[in-house]
Amino acid sequence: MNIRTFFQAFFAAAAFCASPLLHGDDLNKLSDAEKKDGWKLLFDGKSATGWRAIGKKEFPAKGWVIRDGLLSHEARGGGGDIVTDAQFDDFELAWEWRLAPGANSGLKYNLLAPEKGVGCEYQLLDDAKHPDAKLHDGTRKTAGLYDVLAPAGNAAAKPPGEWNQSRIIVRGKHVEHWLNGTKSVEFEFGSDALKAAVNESKFKETPEWSDKRRSPILLQDHGDAIDFRNVKIRS
Repeated sequence: MNIRTFFQAFFAAAAFCASPLLHGDDLNKLSDAEKKDGWKLLFDGKSATGWRAIGKKEFPAKGWVIRDGLLSHEARGGGGDIVTDAQFDDFELAWEWRLAPGANSGLKYNLLAPEKGVGCEYQLLDDAKHPDAKLHDGTRKTAGLYDVLAPAGNAAAKPPGEWNQSRIIVRGKHVEHWLNGTKSVEFEFGSDALKAAVNESKFKETPEWSDKRRSPILLQDHGDAIDFRNVKIRS
């Protein structure tokens, strides 16, 4: 890492750590500075506007609920995955989330097809209790690139029931995952390193998985309880 790259990463992490967890009347709102910087809310805290069930035009009638400023999936509630109406390629996405004990979920982007749930997944998992955390050399732990790249060892999620801050940055072919102010994963779409990792994963029969594309953002229904809030993006 050169000195310029080091300081870019340092100041990005510092700014992220300094951003407080929001609550109460400040939930799901953008500051004037964020609006000026091009941020937009993907969840307004009150409605399902901008979201729908994958493969459908409507928001799920069950499983997903909007209550107290949270977008939540209920345990065993069904409903299926949900996706944004809008599609994205270069973006910075930030959100807050908390899991129930033992829960498994994920946020996906770069989907192979907008109406299919296969693509890059930022894993959301109770690493301490869910058995997936021990599989496939750690590539299924929180903030990893699911089944492909394990997260950095110092990228730690808070215990179930506590709020976490996550971020995904996609600029050109360069991608970063962040968790609570720590960079957890970094890769380049189409690179030999990513292709080699994919070849060792469950996606090895899908070589185009490594290519960059425009797609919706997806929140996963894995049957477990999870809450989301302050979901925002800038292109």
